[in-house]
Amino acid sequence: MWRALFLAIGITIFILGAECLGLERIVMKKRGKAPAAAEQSTLVPAAPAPGPRITLVPSDYAPWSMMATGLIVMIYSFTLPRRLKG
Repeated sequence: MWRALFLAIGITIFILGAECLGLERIVMKKRGKAPAAAEQSTLVPAAPAPGPRITLVPSDYAPWSMMATGLIVMIYSFTLPRRLKG
């Protein structure tokens, strides 16, 4: 069970690092609350109002360090059964 957990964490970190290679920036939008009057007047809920945006810019070394960390965690997961038995 521990081996699968660490392998999944390593793969996830590696994939996030590989995705950061192709990204220039990440823009996330926060959703605002829908107006209460619009929700009561129709059966179809109103679309949430657009909220502020959060912009994340990964640094130049972030993709490579995340991919290296993911690989190290994956390699560590393959040595776990030997460590736990003896």
